[in-house]
Amino acid sequence: MNQLYPEIEIREATESDLPSILALYSEIGDAQVLSPDQATATFGRMKTYPDYHVYVATIDGTIVGTFALLIMDNLAHLGAPSGVVEDVVVSAKRQGQGVGKQLMQFAMERCRARGCYKMALSSHIKREAAHRFYDSLGFERHGYSFRMML
Repeated sequence: MNQLYPEIEIREATESDLPSILALYSEIGDAQVLSPDQATATFGRMKTYPDYHVYVATIDGTIVGTFALLIMDNLAHLGAPSGVVEDVVVSAKRQGQGVGKQLMQFAMERCRARGCYKMALSSHIKREAAHRFYDSLGFERHGYSFRMML
């Protein structure tokens, strides 16, 4: 439990959470989601990574948000690790109620505890409300994000 929003619990996801996580992903406009079998296989592979976890936020036992956090070692930055946040989703019914803020504060705490020099995430250019949200949390718009679809 947290002090600011005691009804929000954040914990590491389990395989039994996958249907709820996939349902959250499906709320995103054009999102395609994995089948349950594909999600189970992918989740199993993710669990073999040294420091890659999926987390969920729950209210009264119902999953209302999720994100993935990879903390990776680096040869640069004097070996300080960095955190990469992916797949942040809060249920449309719960947006604006502190869930996303708590998820990101939780991720920042994890990164600080591991000695990360930064925590980074990317957001689709069209998600302006998400950009305002990240701005409000103190994230700095930095550089450009590049991708190549393969």
